[in-house]
Amino acid sequence: MTSTLIQDTLTMTAPGEIKPHQDILIRDDKIAQVSDHGTITVQADETIDGSHRLFMPGLIDSHLHTGQQLLRGRVLDTKGIIWQKVMLPFEANMTAETMTLNAQLAALEMITSDTTGFVESGSYHMAAAGTVYAQSGLRGALAYSTMDDPTLPATINMDAKTAIAHTDALYDQFHGRNLLQVYYSLRALNNCSDTLVDLAAQRAVDRQTFLEAHMNEYPQEVAGILARCGERPYVYLAKRGALSDHFLGAHSLFLDDTEKMLIETHHVKLSHSPFSNAGKGIPATPELLQAGVSIGLGTDGAAHGGLSLWQEMKIFRAVMTLHYGTLQHQPAVMPAPTIMSMVLDGGAAALNLSGHLGRIAPGYQADIIGLNIDSPHLWPTGNWNNTLLESVNANDVADSMVAGKWLMRNREVLTLDVEGIKAACARRYPTLWQSSSSQLATS
Repeated sequence: MTSTLIQDTLTMTAPGEIKPHQDILIRDDKIAQVSDHGTITVQADETIDGSHRLFMPGLIDSHLHTGQQLLRGRVLDTKGIIWQKVMLPFEANMTAETMTLNAQLAALEMITSDTTGFVESGSYHMAAAGTVYAQSGLRGALAYSTMDDPTLPATINMDAKTAIAHTDALYDQFHGRNLLQVYYSLRALNNCSDTLVDLAAQRAVDRQTFLEAHMNEYPQEVAGILARCGERPYVYLAKRGALSDHFLGAHSLFLDDTEKMLIETHHVKLSHSPFSNAGKGIPATPELLQAGVSIGLGTDGAAHGGLSLWQEMKIFRAVMTLHYGTLQHQPAVMPAPTIMSMVLDGGAAALNLSGHLGRIAPGYQADIIGLNIDSPHLWPTGNWNNTLLESVNANDVADSMVAGKWLMRNREVLTLDVEGIKAACARRYPTLWQSSSSQLATS
């Protein structure tokens, strides 16, 4: 048994609860004790001065695309259904080598930004990504991009059984190992046959894991399902028995009252991606939260502005206040503790780890981050909960620990070769820094 004692630190024990001068004792992979400074007298293997830090639960990205890390800066202001126009052609030409680099860059960005847990929403060559994530020490759920539309590019064109077999193989290799899970996926309902929907839903039940899907992200996608079967997306899935408390619906922007009721009734988990979603529509988050729906926040991948959840929380607050708060004359329609709870509690639920993640409390997993609060842009503050939301950015994260293991200390990444990854990126894309508009198309 190994132990770490963090002494005399400002501590967020739960969303909205921040206490000064706390000691945190970690044994193996769990929080063992949290109490006032000086009251923990055990001799730990490692003792850390936390007096210039705020330690808090690590943030959880409920929706990202590992395979789009190299698309940074290439989708902003693009019209139409972006994933069909930009993401899908890029992913169709990926190799295992490209995915390895994508995953290395994604893992580095998460570790150095704020994120200790993530839900991958589906791509290709996912075994390569899983190998990187296992090395990184991050906690996460992997998924294979599952579609059987015969009009897809030849490199990713497959029938329903073949598509499911890819996730089966990923599950057998990674599920339950190295803090990783594997979810079954429906990448886009308009590109999935009834057969594939049924197979994926049943396999998720058989293997006691989640089924996830991009849901109601664009009006055109909703219209496509209506035209195909005469029903809206969540109604269609409910009638096929695919909805449950192990279903994660990403985006879920354009919902009617029947779909909201189905989400509530089946205890479906949701994830919003504020920066990505802001160009498409605004979710009915206040209403859904009031109904008890579990909602997390995700970045939607680096193609949509990077992997910083600090940025996503700021954008989400602004969108919610502008759309709902100003109309209702309620500036606190989405207060800071509520947004933090979405990231932590909604994220834990998306990882099927409610009650195990999102708190610095005895028995919880030791997935924590340490913020350097000795910075001019963070002081003075009259309310730390508000300041975290308003002013903290990715560069303030100095330390990251997952399951009791340090992934980063004092901004030094310990589990991945930062310079080696940077050099590999430079070799692979020697003109990447020259803003070429076409070089990634054939990568």
